[in-house]
Amino acid sequence: MLSMQKSPTFILPPPSDLDSNPSHGYLTHSQPSDCRSSLVEHPTFQDYSIMDDSLSHRASVSTDDTCTDSPESWDDGPSDSSPPGDAGVKIPITAIGPSRVFHFNLLASPESDVVPKVEELDDNDDLQSIKPLGVESTSSDSTAIPVNVPRKRGRPRKHPLPIPGGHVKITKGRSKTGCITCRRRKKKCDETKPACLNCQKNAVVCEGYPPKEIWRSGKQKLEEATKSHTVISRSLPILIDGIETDMDRKLLDHFVYGFSRVLTLINDDSNPFKEILLPMATQHRGLMHSLMCLSGSHLSGLNQEPGVKERKYYHFHRAIRDLKENITARSNMVEEEPELLVEDPIIASTIALSLNTICEGETNGEYRPHMDAARYLLVTQKPRNEKFRQFIVEFFQYHDVSNSITSLDRRPAHLDGELRLPDFVPHAQAGMFLGVFDGLFRYISQVTRLRDRIRVRFSEGYEPAVDYQILSDAVAIDSNIRIWETSHPPDTPNFYLAQLYRQSTWVYLYRTIRPSRPSDKIAQVVDDGLEFLDSIPQDAGAFSIVLMPLFLLGCSAFLTRQRERIQKGFEALKAYSNLRNIEPAFKVVRRVWDVMDTKTEDSWDWEKIIKEMNMDFLIT
Repeated sequence: MLSMQKSPTFILPPPSDLDSNPSHGYLTHSQPSDCRSSLVEHPTFQDYSIMDDSLSHRASVSTDDTCTDSPESWDDGPSDSSPPGDAGVKIPITAIGPSRVFHFNLLASPESDVVPKVEELDDNDDLQSIKPLGVESTSSDSTAIPVNVPRKRGRPRKHPLPIPGGHVKITKGRSKTGCITCRRRKKKCDETKPACLNCQKNAVVCEGYPPKEIWRSGKQKLEEATKSHTVISRSLPILIDGIETDMDRKLLDHFVYGFSRVLTLINDDSNPFKEILLPMATQHRGLMHSLMCLSGSHLSGLNQEPGVKERKYYHFHRAIRDLKENITARSNMVEEEPELLVEDPIIASTIALSLNTICEGETNGEYRPHMDAARYLLVTQKPRNEKFRQFIVEFFQYHDVSNSITSLDRRPAHLDGELRLPDFVPHAQAGMFLGVFDGLFRYISQVTRLRDRIRVRFSEGYEPAVDYQILSDAVAIDSNIRIWETSHPPDTPNFYLAQLYRQSTWVYLYRTIRPSRPSDKIAQVVDDGLEFLDSIPQDAGAFSIVLMPLFLLGCSAFLTRQRERIQKGFEALKAYSNLRNIEPAFKVVRRVWDVMDTKTEDSWDWEKIIKEMNMDFLIT
């Protein structure tokens, strides 16, 4: 149904009764206008021969109650002035109400008995936008507006209508409820439970059905993930403080089964490092770090694995930090409780750290602060455990006296009255080291004091450097060395070790009192000492503490044949203990040999030679 854009407008006279013929359509009125007789002609559409008879045309009729024109010109037929194709409509006068302006939409129909529908329009301008369907405007009028096709009412289709005559295949998603076997084989599953019939028919094993997944929101998934992470992140506490990783366990095993046997005479389960220090370390974190650092330093010389050095440095720093914290805490508590003793593990930690310098082969005096701390604690405090006290005093004195042989300023503490031997001196065989409880190291300390006196007289220009008093004291020491006997049974490794210590002590005295030149006496004693060294099995515990007597024999070896045997002794000792202070000790001995061959008299003071070499280390 199309509407015409242009239609004539008429003014009709008022009727006598508006409701006399209501069946002609719905009439609505607008605001009253002035009554006047006018006929406004709008441009008409061109004659369209291709238009269908069913096209509808609209005409706007305006009436006024003052109009005097007669509507007799309206008849049932078409008017001469009407555009072709318009259907004439005659409106009775009685159907017109009072003086009002009406707009009629006249719908043309091929049936002659169709009554046009009359609608009230809100705006006359809307008629200008109506254009017959399918007709293109050829008019040059610029006011022509394209036809706006009204939008179809109702909800749009979700899927387009199928194409007539065509077959549209509806795709279906794959089922995810089949058994695992059918889904893997890409076969249709009848989903029979617990095992599908399709698998049974094809003689395959039905793997069952995947577990049903319950839908969970993102919040629920996050909560489950957080809960699961929390459970996994919980770990068991460390059983023993200081043993934290697999590498720490290796260090512990190496300490128990390997390293502890090269530190004392005893290499069985009664070794004090295993029997006394290790149980103590399980209750004290700082001592355990010290022992693991000690074990790592020794193992790093055998195993070049990077993890060994990493854990070694870790335990060293932790040991130093814990040692400082413990000493600081104890110092603050001592002010309030003067009688409170220092814990035994703190003293043991200082000893272990001094041994660490031996394992590392450090030659710049790194041992000094640890030995000084141990000396201070032993002088000012008394260890609580008597068994530990016996071990720690013997250990300290052995290293303290040996240290005086290679330095100019390190002198044994007990010579100055600061540290005496314990009152409970056990039998010599019960000692962990040799020369402390049996009294031999007392003679070594006396010889060291004689050397200091001779060195002072020589520096002040006194002649002779060895006066009568020094000579008398030396004879007394010689007499004591001659009558000294070991308590170890004969023909045992410890017996040969004791004889080696006795020979080296006498060599130390001879090299202090007599001029520094070759002699038959010194040659004989050195040869005897090397014989005792060869008698010690290289796998015995006694072989672990032969460095100090071997060093003294080396500084007195004037003969080439003796030097060759001394060199083999250093090599065998290094292969057994793998302590890295052995190499610098032999380096000093070779330097002394060079001085013997050039300036024989200067080879007497090997302590001075070591200082000139900028070396400071322990020969234990």
